[in-house]
Amino acid sequence: MDNDVYGHINNVQYYSYFDTAVNRYLIAQDVLDIHAGGVIGLVVETHCNYFSSVSFPDDIEAGLRVAHLGRSSVRYELGLFVVGREQAVAQGHFVHVYVDRDSQQPVELPAPLRAALKGLT
Repeated sequence: MDNDVYGHINNVQYYSYFDTAVNRYLIAQDVLDIHAGGVIGLVVETHCNYFSSVSFPDDIEAGLRVAHLGRSSVRYELGLFVVGREQAVAQGHFVHVYVDRDSQQPVELPAPLRAALKGLT
């Protein structure tokens, strides 16, 4: 379902790729439990610049870094690449505000999460 009627990956899919790259990193670092964790990240801002078309079944990889680490928020910057190519097909950012899962109120980043994120700065 990634390709649109014009034969390339639709622009909205790139945001899904951004989200997947961040969550995959956090899960691999054992600092995000998407099913039962008490702290979750809510996306409050997104942006993407598109440089060239990509079509399924191209393999895509993501570069990820943390541009800003706040008390309860993180700005992630990402680049998306077709595997084997050096030029990004898209780049963008999104901001997570970390909240208590139940109350939805912002919380300070837990120490293990902060440590994992510092590795990307």
